[in-house]
Amino acid sequence: MKYVQPELPYDAAALAPAISEETVRFHYGKHEKTYIDNLNALIKDTHFESLSLEEIICESDGALFNNASQAWNHIFYFFSLSPDGGGEPGGDLRRAIDRDFGSFEKFKEDFVKAGTGLFGSGWVWLAADSDGKLFIQADSNAGNPMTSGLTPLLTFDVWEHAYYLDYQNRRADALNALWNIVDWDVVESRY
Repeated sequence: MKYVQPELPYDAAALAPAISEETVRFHYGKHEKTYIDNLNALIKDTHFESLSLEEIICESDGALFNNASQAWNHIFYFFSLSPDGGGEPGGDLRRAIDRDFGSFEKFKEDFVKAGTGLFGSGWVWLAADSDGKLFIQADSNAGNPMTSGLTPLLTFDVWEHAYYLDYQNRRADALNALWNIVDWDVVESRY
């Protein structure tokens, strides 16, 4: 199977001011394309060629894991955002956030703290276990909660290329701006 980078469901300028058009074009248009291209080259003529991206992530290591997981993580991230996003989640997810973090505000504070506290590059995740308990997990590099048996619900990218053009070294400002564009309908559908 050859993996194809999906088109974003919004224009590259649509997430501004939280994420600029230049960052979307550079981050999704160039970085993500490179991960997809590398992934396709690495799986060619191997047994991984017939596996889903999720199976490749859970069964691989090294360069293959890094490119497969980064390809998946970026799609997951960009498809969790919307120019019409923001606000707060509802329903079962909101009840679980209140149960496991005390409040939505405390969840956001803990999530940003985990993302800013991650040394170097990586991802901060909201993930759920099979019982629906929620966890905030910060993973370096191409880390993904699927490798720990958790279901990813939301992620913020904390690699510098995700925010440096817009925020320079102000990672916390970049993460806090993302709350304005989270598509909670998408995130809730994963729970």
